[in-house]
Amino acid sequence: MKAPYGSWKSPITSDLIVAETIGIGGQKFYQGELFWVELRPQEGGRQVLVRRDTDGKERDITPAPFNMRTRVHEYGGGAWLLHENAVYFSNFSDQQVYKQLLCDEQPTQLTHQPGLRFANGTVDAARGRIIYVVEDHTAEDKEAENKLGAVNLETGDVVILADDHDFFASPTLSPDGSMLAWVTWDHPDMPWDETILWQADIGEDGQLLNIEKISGGNIEGQKISVQQPRFSPTGQLYFISDKSGWWNIFSWHEGKETNVHELEAEFGQPHWGFGLRTYQFLGEEQIICVYGVKNVSKLGILDLLTGNLQDIDLPYSDIDGLSVRSHGNQQVVFTGASASEFPGVVVLELVSGKTKVIKQSTVLELDKGYLSVPETIEFPAEDGEHAHAFHYPPANRDYEAPGDEKPPLIVMLHGGPTSATSNALNLRTQFWTSRGFAVLDVNYRGSTGYGREYRDKLLGNWGIVDVQDTVSGCNYLGSKNLVDMERLAIRGGSAGGYTTLSALTFTDTFKAGASHFGVSDLEALAKDTHKFESRYLDSVVGPYPEQLEVYQQRSPIHHVDRLSSACIFFQGLEDKVVPPNQAETMVEALKEKGIPVAYVPFEGEQHGFRRAENIKRCLDLELYFYSRIFGFTTADQIEPVEITNLPGNL
Repeated sequence: MKAPYGSWKSPITSDLIVAETIGIGGQKFYQGELFWVELRPQEGGRQVLVRRDTDGKERDITPAPFNMRTRVHEYGGGAWLLHENAVYFSNFSDQQVYKQLLCDEQPTQLTHQPGLRFANGTVDAARGRIIYVVEDHTAEDKEAENKLGAVNLETGDVVILADDHDFFASPTLSPDGSMLAWVTWDHPDMPWDETILWQADIGEDGQLLNIEKISGGNIEGQKISVQQPRFSPTGQLYFISDKSGWWNIFSWHEGKETNVHELEAEFGQPHWGFGLRTYQFLGEEQIICVYGVKNVSKLGILDLLTGNLQDIDLPYSDIDGLSVRSHGNQQVVFTGASASEFPGVVVLELVSGKTKVIKQSTVLELDKGYLSVPETIEFPAEDGEHAHAFHYPPANRDYEAPGDEKPPLIVMLHGGPTSATSNALNLRTQFWTSRGFAVLDVNYRGSTGYGREYRDKLLGNWGIVDVQDTVSGCNYLGSKNLVDMERLAIRGGSAGGYTTLSALTFTDTFKAGASHFGVSDLEALAKDTHKFESRYLDSVVGPYPEQLEVYQQRSPIHHVDRLSSACIFFQGLEDKVVPPNQAETMVEALKEKGIPVAYVPFEGEQHGFRRAENIKRCLDLELYFYSRIFGFTTADQIEPVEITNLPGNL
């Protein structure tokens, strides 16, 4: 059937996405059984622990309304752990730690510390406690304080172990419980800029003694980021460091750090959330590890005696969250996805190489004719450099476009901005391609997954190189006659929303855009955001307020006179990362200028939308908005949103 691009009817509807799709991750083996966490949009974004027994039966562990989610650093992660047939977890509503026996139906509250938040715990069984990263919000008139603290498993009392840095992460005990390793960093650095790894003895009173710096920091002007300390079964300390220019695995022995296998690949990830698990010990002599080459994952076994890395052939290009059943037992679980496979919990038998998908983010079985397969591209950027992206052409077996029409293009931008996108199958991307849009999912300079040098391209350049690369990517596709250069749209959330608004303001490339909780005023963000990111802009823009002029130069809100493209804004009204006033100020400015604009606020949503009805509304309204701007009729019946300043001929 012939129909204009954008107007194709697709089986991948917004209703289907929110009804049939869940978030999935955090998989772990415990006492021979498998556990994972599901984020369920249809339950208001509640995060639920699921248990799979040895006989294959699944059941929920955490009952409603409990929600396993910590707000430490606002992005959370590391909200739960298992110990002595019980789960200990942070509950979202009050941020307190709860204990629930795996055979019981109701959790009981362990901590009673209003104002304290807990994440990234490790069990100190010998002393009857859990060592947590603790974030203290009790003082209303100053910045939150981050510490290492121990929670007594009987009383819930909290004892502080360390509070001498702005941020803490990854407390890790040695096998015999005598030593603790952890990571710290301080303002203005972010954890991918410069962190320090520490190690200490634990005294008879449970306090830390003989604290020793192991690695990281600033060495002769070189900033080093370390992460994920782990002790081997024999008590030797390992960690990931980008000292070589790439996040590689290092060992520490007798005062010397050694790169176990030097490779131009990333064995680590940006520390946005707690609980990173990109490597685990298979025994005393082997590590199983995930590493990425240009944001395509590989799984391998690293021999600690020889340094040899042996790849495991798997059909997955996006792998994360490793857990080993037990040392010496040849089973590993991870989340795996590819361009043709939805994310799922996968168990790998190392001896046979066989894999089994235990649970996927969706049970949908879509005809491949409705799915777009991405092409990994590297395209010329400004200054003689290159940038990276995934290009998705339109795909719908039921339709073709009339004549020589070229498809409209949606440029997608990841958050962060120090983050990255992968080519994992995503229904929200396919929502667009199956309706006749091409998609360019950009990993602009500054994205992770391409080494430290590429990551550092964003330093001092946010709002410049990311915008340049989005434009260069469009021009690259246009030069190959793959897209309609008169119908370009750009969309992004959070930091991606900032790049979206900057591209709409400072270039004339795009005709429309969608900002999902995006930044419009860098100065406002510098003055009004949470602790974790409160100095982030120092590195990617410049110190504030010393470089106030730069902040104003790069803030779209101060240059609406240069903006001539339509935009729709989606905003959570409880967002602490990018407060609502950022969107609202921009919307009012666009209204006054006479530019088509729509504003969609959501009660009860924070930074990123978790409720099914809101996710659905975002997808539908963004499609509706583009249809009015680009001049096509949607195949879906969509309740419209008011678009101010929409000319009658659009």
